[in-house]
Amino acid sequence: MNRDSAERLGIQALVWLAGNDEFLQRFLDAGGVSATDLRQRAQEPEFLGFVLDFLLGDDAMVLAFCDDSNLPPETPMQARAALPGGDLPNWT
Repeated sequence: MNRDSAERLGIQALVWLAGNDEFLQRFLDAGGVSATDLRQRAQEPEFLGFVLDFLLGDDAMVLAFCDDSNLPPETPMQARAALPGGDLPNWT
């Protein structure tokens, strides 16, 4: 997956999160951002990486996103790897 595709998927994931009140509030709390910050930050590749990190932190959320978006479940991880910080080794 290239960076442009990864950014589009990050935006898609952000829109999906915004459509779910429970997930959105958890995301806002985890990121220390307000709902008004989302529109501005949505163009930042690093922020989109955080969006995907948040999504990938919960298997059920990944599966729900992928199911709703008609995507294979490995797609968010592939997108995350293409964004800044995604090439860091995972030590867990």
